Amino acid sequence: MKLEEVKKEIRTIPDFPMKGIMFKDLTTAFINPACMKFFEDKMYSLYKNKGLTKVIGIESRGFIMAPILANRLGIGFVPVRKKGKLPAETIEMSYGKEYGVDTIELHKDALNENDVVLLHDDLLATGGTMEAACELVQKFNVKKIYVNFLVELEFLNGRSIFPNDIEIISLIHYNADE
Repeated sequence: MKLEEVKKEIRTIPDFPMKGIMFKDLTTAFINPACMKFFEDKMYSLYKNKGLTKVIGIESRGFIMAPILANRLGIGFVPVRKKGKLPAETIEMSYGKEYGVDTIELHKDALNENDVVLLHDDLLATGGTMEAACELVQKFNVKKIYVNFLVELEFLNGRSIFPNDIEIISLIHYNADE
């Protein structure tokens, strides 16, 4: 399967979750096994030689591909969850996003200074959730942070909020007219 074929599988839902938002719904790509294989193979190819020790998935759609990639790489998967969802002691970060304020958490024992991590989520819009996740992970003084998205809405310029030392890769890019 080619990138343009995968892109055609992603549907756009107007006015979701609120009026004026053109939501990119990846669930239509996730139900297609060829698209899932494309995502897995592409991500594996990008990160197999980066020395990763953990793949961190951002709730909730980051939970789809992150554990698949972690398994393929033979490394651990770490969930970043919304406040109150993790059972052990956590650290948290609150942040503003397109439709309000949210708080995410990570177990205090999930990472350490020897880790090289990939933070993964399905889509980069304004970047608030991933920026908060990066700040949360930086509290662990990990060796290196990589960031990955399946889709990036380039017209929202979300990647501009990240420090230059964080490598960001998105597999599919959309402009404002798409």
